[in-house]
Amino acid sequence: MIRTQILLTEEQDRALGALARAEDASKGALVRRAVDLLLSQQGAVQRQARRDRTLGAIGMVRGDGAPVSQEHDRYLTDAFAGEGSRG
Repeated sequence: MIRTQILLTEEQDRALGALARAEDASKGALVRRAVDLLLSQQGAVQRQARRDRTLGAIGMVRGDGAPVSQEHDRYLTDAFAGEGSRG
């Protein structure tokens, strides 16, 4: 584990301490759990955004007569541009 220093308000510290006592856990364990929750929610948001872009790319209508079924790979590549190697 890596030691990290954070600043909490007095109210946050009191509430976190009360929760830690109630759950028989350390404040650090609760903070790690909160970070995991935040990161998993962010991942869900990113997955939904990718899904929306993909569905948008699949539903593209081209005005130049190019069949979408033949160009789908390019459309998907364009929709995911800028994401690097993340999947």
